[in-house]
Amino acid sequence: MIPTITAFERSPDGGKGLARDTRVRWALEEVGQPYEVRLVSFAAMKQPAHLALQPFGQIPTYEEGDLVLFETGAIVFHIAERHTGLLPGDADARARALAWMFAAVNTVEPPILELSIAHVLEHDKPWNQERLPLVGERVRNRLEQLSAHLGDGEWLEGAFSAGDLMMVSVLDRLRSGILDEFPNLSAYVARGKARPAYKRAFAAQHALYAGKNR
Repeated sequence: MIPTITAFERSPDGGKGLARDTRVRWALEEVGQPYEVRLVSFAAMKQPAHLALQPFGQIPTYEEGDLVLFETGAIVFHIAERHTGLLPGDADARARALAWMFAAVNTVEPPILELSIAHVLEHDKPWNQERLPLVGERVRNRLEQLSAHLGDGEWLEGAFSAGDLMMVSVLDRLRSGILDEFPNLSAYVARGKARPAYKRAFAAQHALYAGKNR
């Protein structure tokens, strides 16, 4: 059965790979699973039909027969469990990969999102210039810790896994100078985005929005 995922009808980033359906597309491409995409407008995301799939009115969702999932971590984990290629065979190694998936969305992503909000949505607030350095420091603290663990390694725990897929996707949101302060993390993100599966996922998403948001 071919799963269906949802994506923005008009992506806020114009198809630059920052929308969260990128993570799901990448996972599906890594395991060689064909998929279909249903585009959803911002208005439709708040309607009962979509809220029945995603209670918070967001994208992506994942539909496979009677199964409906939301939240990218849960979707990617489901894909990784159903197919080979994203989780190690050893039970302990699988558990570590799962831990990195949680770390990506629970520990590393929140301050990064906070920084994005400060730059994009709060830039005109009178207190923004005082808040920005504080938020930036929280991001740097997490990056320092992650950089120390990665060291000279290629991936977080040996071979590429769903943990790396999620972490690279989160770090890729830092398209600013902060990531450049950590050369091993910058190289780590570049390695992830150089994978053929990522390139296919990005190209498929980008093609949807080419010219739409101009």
